[in-house]
Amino acid sequence: MKTNKKMSLSYITFEAPLGWIMVAESRDGIALVDFLGPDRPSKDEAVSAILKVYPDTAPAPGTHSDLLEKTKEYILDYLTNRVPPPKIPVDLSKGTPFDHKVWRSIETITFGESKSYGQIAVETQSPGASRAVGRACGRNPVPILIPCHRVIASGGKLGGFSCGLEIKRALLDLEKS
Repeated sequence: MKTNKKMSLSYITFEAPLGWIMVAESRDGIALVDFLGPDRPSKDEAVSAILKVYPDTAPAPGTHSDLLEKTKEYILDYLTNRVPPPKIPVDLSKGTPFDHKVWRSIETITFGESKSYGQIAVETQSPGASRAVGRACGRNPVPILIPCHRVIASGGKLGGFSCGLEIKRALLDLEKS
């Protein structure tokens, strides 16, 4: 008999300088970082944000996880003191092989610097695939930890950002100040 086992995710929400953030963890690492807006999210709103990315999960509040608490501290330190988060375990079970190539390339962008979608396309041996790079950035489940906000359009325009352009601009400004 085949069983349909749901992936288990525990999460926390916390207030940060750019609004409320949710961080979710699987058994393999941090699986999701999401900006939820200026108002404290309800449990239903947090769960809904998780289910948009991981529809086959069983989300539960996770207040006793060392990894969740450390990730919260790292993100708050980043947003308040401009300290880049250290490398922490992330669960990248989502995404295509191309997404993974793009995300690995993005991880090499130095704090305070940026690259264009076209530059990332060339680095991933996919010249001309700027739009595909943009889609991979949009599917990045762990912004800040994989700093897709550092990828901009040619000519210095922002391009897009899954958490909103105002958050992208704030993160870029934070790193350049």
